[in-house]
Amino acid sequence: MRIVGGKYKRRRFDVPKNFEARPTTDMAKENLFNVLSNLIDFEGIRALDLFAGTGGISFELVSRGASDVVCLEKNTLHYNFIKKVKELLGAEELHPIKGDAFKYLDGKIIKPFDFIFADPPYNLPTLEDIPAIILTGNLLSKDGIFVMEHSDKNDFSALPFFWQRRTYGSVNF
Repeated sequence: MRIVGGKYKRRRFDVPKNFEARPTTDMAKENLFNVLSNLIDFEGIRALDLFAGTGGISFELVSRGASDVVCLEKNTLHYNFIKKVKELLGAEELHPIKGDAFKYLDGKIIKPFDFIFADPPYNLPTLEDIPAIILTGNLLSKDGIFVMEHSDKNDFSALPFFWQRRTYGSVNF
């Protein structure tokens, strides 16, 4: 895993070989953040990374100046990897939580997020429900942005507030 921008740019971390996550590719991550950098000033934002896997998106957000990043991961191995990298970086802005994303979203979130990223497993049976949960749950701030990574089998363009789809190789946002 490589951080592609910000204060931790070029830092690399070896992901354990027994990892079950499908990390967002460096190319896709770099292109996504190039687009987002024209839409969001990451400095001081509050962000949520759902289905965090390696935590790559969370570390990218912290590296670019986000002041509060909640990172949610259910898998113990993945969660422990995120905590280890957080400690190596000294990234106090990152708040990893080991738990189920749907339970977290169903809870009482007191302050909305400026940016939400979700990278659920592509075969997750409830994947199609995630945008509605985010968009109807008052989880985003007024001008907040929600991005979901998915396969080309999904099409969310008919949803309210849909803005655009970006494809980088087999990765769709």
